[in-house]
Amino acid sequence: MKFTKVVIAAAGSFTPDEIISSEAIEEKLSPIYKKLKLPEGRLELMTGINERRVWPKGTRPSFLSSQAALELKKNANENFKDIDLLIHSAVCRDFLEPSTASVIHHELGLPESTMIFDLSNACLGMMNALTVAGSMIESGQIRKALIVSGENGGPLLEDTISSLLKKNEDGELTRKNIKKYIANLTIGSAATALLIAHRDDYPEAAQVLGGAVATDSTANILCQGDGNPHSLMMETNSEELLRKGIILAQKNWTAAKESLKWQDSDVDFVLTHQVGKAHEELTLQTLHLNSIETYRTYPTFGNTGSSALPLTLIQMMRDKNTSILPQKNVAMMGIGSGLTSIILGLSWGRIQ
Repeated sequence: MKFTKVVIAAAGSFTPDEIISSEAIEEKLSPIYKKLKLPEGRLELMTGINERRVWPKGTRPSFLSSQAALELKKNANENFKDIDLLIHSAVCRDFLEPSTASVIHHELGLPESTMIFDLSNACLGMMNALTVAGSMIESGQIRKALIVSGENGGPLLEDTISSLLKKNEDGELTRKNIKKYIANLTIGSAATALLIAHRDDYPEAAQVLGGAVATDSTANILCQGDGNPHSLMMETNSEELLRKGIILAQKNWTAAKESLKWQDSDVDFVLTHQVGKAHEELTLQTLHLNSIETYRTYPTFGNTGSSALPLTLIQMMRDKNTSILPQKNVAMMGIGSGLTSIILGLSWGRIQ
């Protein structure tokens, strides 16, 4: 996968005000902790996640994505009159039909000529959307695309806590079978928007160089949700998912370096998908990138699904303590349950 004409011209994010700490979650689960003799502080110790955020009950993903897009519009002084493509790429959707993108298109007042659709691929949705939009720009089909994601992890978190307490009352929980629900307690909420455009229109913007994709569909059973967008439940074999994910990422990093003509030493910044501490550390160690500068959002936002990587890129960009010069190489390493890995290389430039 190679791009020569694709840039990330602008970005926007929208995050919740309400914060839920790992300590607060453990307090709610205290009957389970006592019965199973689980040590306090276990959740943060295992995941590195101190807190995550949630939206008010009933908040629609379309509203979140629209707000992130409006933030982008404000930041970049865009008028949205020449958007050729809109992709809503979150796990969360307003409903199964019509597309959530149709609601966002209406709320943003985009042109009638704008193509719209939803694209869903677990936590990899935004990365998939970036490659789809980038390919359409590269081939000359479009000039400008708006890709958005509005993730709301609140229902999953709330339903998981309630379900665990009920299972505990019924005597169904053990130290072993509770493990498949731990990943649910790491999920956070955030909305992001990226403006993907032709390089000629934004010559100073961050260029998307390309990368590689790899899929191991034998792992599709390791993390599965029930498909109800308003009352979520998910079960995850976290240990096996991590093991297979690292193997897949290692293969894909080899392919990405070949496509980008990079060596490990060519990477100036590396961003992993924000699953948590164990995933990040093992990924960077296995890929021999643990000495490369990185940036983290999972300690304060948790795993925000398809918004995780773009949110991390945006936060890094805005952090006054992060010094990024033009022509620096940034590796974005996305992974989504299923399993699929997309690794993209960026040549740093202006992102408004």
